[in-house]
Amino acid sequence: MEYPFDKIEKKWQQKWNDEGIFRASNKTDQKKYYILSMFPYPSGKLHMGHVSNYSIADAITRYKLTQGFNVMQPMGYDSFGMPAENYAIEHNSHPRITTEENIEHMRKQFDAMGFGLDWDREVSTCRPDYYKWGQWLFKRMYEKGLAYKKSSFVNWCDECQTVLANEQVEDGKCWRCNSPVRQKELEQWFFKITDYAEELLDFSKVIDWPEKVITMQKNWIGRSEGTNIFFKLENSDEIIEVFTTRPDTIFGCTFMALPPEHPLVGKWLKSEAADSKMRQFCDKVMNEDKLLRTADDTTKEGIFSGRFAINPVNGEKVQIWITNYVLMDYGTGAVMAVPAHDQRDFDFAKKYDIPFKLVIQNPEQNLVLEEMTAAYVESGVLVNSGKFDGMGSVKSQKAISQWMEAEGIATQTVTYRLRDWGVSRQRYWGNPIPVIYCEKCGTVLVPDADLPVELPDNVEVGKTRQNPLLSVKEWVNTTCPKCGRPARRETDTMDTFVDSSWYFARYTDAHNAALPFSKENADYWLPVDQYIGGIEHACMHLLYARFFHKFMRDIGMVNSDEPFARLLTQGMVTKDGAKMSKSKGNVVDPQYIIDRYGADTVRVFMLFASPPEKDVEWSDEGVKGSFRFLNRVWRIFQENIDVIKEFAGKPVDGNVSSQLKKLRYSSHFTIKKVIEDIENRMQFNTAIAAIMEHLNNVYAVKNVAKLSNADKAVFAEACLIMPRLLHFFAPHIAEELWQMSGQDGMLHTAGLPTYTKEFLKKDEITYVVQIMGKIRGSFEISAEADQEAIKKEALAQENVQKHLEGKDIKKIIVVPQKLVSIVAK
Repeated sequence: MEYPFDKIEKKWQQKWNDEGIFRASNKTDQKKYYILSMFPYPSGKLHMGHVSNYSIADAITRYKLTQGFNVMQPMGYDSFGMPAENYAIEHNSHPRITTEENIEHMRKQFDAMGFGLDWDREVSTCRPDYYKWGQWLFKRMYEKGLAYKKSSFVNWCDECQTVLANEQVEDGKCWRCNSPVRQKELEQWFFKITDYAEELLDFSKVIDWPEKVITMQKNWIGRSEGTNIFFKLENSDEIIEVFTTRPDTIFGCTFMALPPEHPLVGKWLKSEAADSKMRQFCDKVMNEDKLLRTADDTTKEGIFSGRFAINPVNGEKVQIWITNYVLMDYGTGAVMAVPAHDQRDFDFAKKYDIPFKLVIQNPEQNLVLEEMTAAYVESGVLVNSGKFDGMGSVKSQKAISQWMEAEGIATQTVTYRLRDWGVSRQRYWGNPIPVIYCEKCGTVLVPDADLPVELPDNVEVGKTRQNPLLSVKEWVNTTCPKCGRPARRETDTMDTFVDSSWYFARYTDAHNAALPFSKENADYWLPVDQYIGGIEHACMHLLYARFFHKFMRDIGMVNSDEPFARLLTQGMVTKDGAKMSKSKGNVVDPQYIIDRYGADTVRVFMLFASPPEKDVEWSDEGVKGSFRFLNRVWRIFQENIDVIKEFAGKPVDGNVSSQLKKLRYSSHFTIKKVIEDIENRMQFNTAIAAIMEHLNNVYAVKNVAKLSNADKAVFAEACLIMPRLLHFFAPHIAEELWQMSGQDGMLHTAGLPTYTKEFLKKDEITYVVQIMGKIRGSFEISAEADQEAIKKEALAQENVQKHLEGKDIKKIIVVPQKLVSIVAK
């Protein structure tokens, strides 16, 4: 009889919902466990990546629930943003309508999978009861000096008509639409994440994060210790600040490199003709990909600005060049160039005939400047460096920095690659920034009592290439909350990463109308015990969420230092060796698989196919194999249900046969293996493999009805082990088998099964026999047998004797409980 998954899955989904077993309590003495997967964008359909992610989380949820924890696994929707706006435009609708329709459809798919979610805590970032508190947090940032507005060059996507953060530009293209990104100067709102740079480098408060993610964040933050040196612009009081990690080469600086985005360059361009070479060069470079500009294999180009700076240590004139290889995103945005001691500067100076100056001499082979064919970048002895001549270059770095600092021409400092987070977006479907501009009062925050600033519905979405909010004059034009005079609203909306930077905390108190969440609830639930999501979020969402959490701690909203104690970055789901995508035509619809094989089959395949951190290669045969496995489990119960029901839980009365002793060993070994694989390694694939092997051992027992009562009790135990362990991976069939067997309550109330150490001792051990590294046989022998008996039995095997004919045995090695290795010639 085939497992009737369609009826059984609906039955148990309804029962779980009716009894509310996944509703977490905020008021309890139970130990908590907060499991969270990154919430989805409501595209309207779950994809296999979602299924993989949430199957992992649900296995942990059910495991922890069975352990007796107060488990919270909430769900919500990251529902603001360009994709939702574009989807509505494509369907000639409104994003509020299409987003809610998509959410409703996805909710049904979640239910069809039977995931144990606490729907009482559902949030959606596009609903006013959520984004009100995003505005509230923006105001707190502003009050603490962490939110500010400034004019700057930004990454601009013409297709999306909006700004992108550096993290959202991939290979010079928009991460959403894959269109080229260019530089554009705009006034933007920023969050001062750089104030937290040093603390964001500290991962001592997380319990278990992948080392790769930690390394990626540290590299993105990019801490450098060095010196800021102050160069004067010739014939001006203007100062150009340069950051360097090599103050020992300052006397050899012969030119300075600025990016086209540097504020000074912007000033100079105002006096340049529209067709001047300088303007043309700057326009060209600013529309190039920033990462490609700094790549080693990119041709280094520049144009002389016609201006000079004064080297503060020797008064010499230094040429100022505008180049394509310097970025505003590092240091001060200005680089001092020392051609004799930096290969990039060497090549550039050779190309443009810029002077060289030797200031570090090779102590082993005297360098002659005119004969140098490459920069000398090793340590050495200072020359042409004033009073520091003769000093070792490494030792001189601190000495020169201290001297320049004492002279008032430099400061020792720490700089970061990380830049403040630009949060302004020029689109409609996002959280409005709660700011009003008044001619009399200036920048005014919307009072808390007037939050949320709600998005208007009557917007010309898709009918304008500018910010759609500008089309709603009655929304833009308002009154100043301070003086009551006419004023206008900020029309930028916030980056959607702002919405996802604190949602994990809102889940702790999702319906609080007075605050984002209560501190009492937050302190009980946070940090998240296990967070699950893709590694692609390492330098965006995960970094921003850590920043937000530390800010919320600093204003007294939470006690913990980190939002996520443990992080699992699950692999992708691939098909035919590539990530599933519509463009590749390799997408598999989860609903089709659910309808054909059931949700438990999909779950088991996803968890069995690969360790959670590795990619899952989709296989139709693998899915069928998982379905066959569940049907085999179903049949063993159907065929033996009377024995299972009668002897379940009964003590073993009498002697157990040799065959059933092996089965009892299999039961207790499987319990131990599955629990350790989940608890210690989170390796669901090997846990399921152990259950499959145990099922084979159960099927090896024949004529169950004729077994002794003692053997039947062992057999019933072996069968009932399976639903108790399968419960984490295939909960519907497990609950049905448990109930079918006459057991009381649902599986999570039964607690974790326990193993008995005594039953993990084998009466007999299987040994494999190798001759010169090749397997030639196997045998079973008493676990009490000594080495001589084991060797004797190995040599007695017929196939072993055959392969030893005419050979001289040199050595026999016994590996206890595993192997006999024979060396023969």
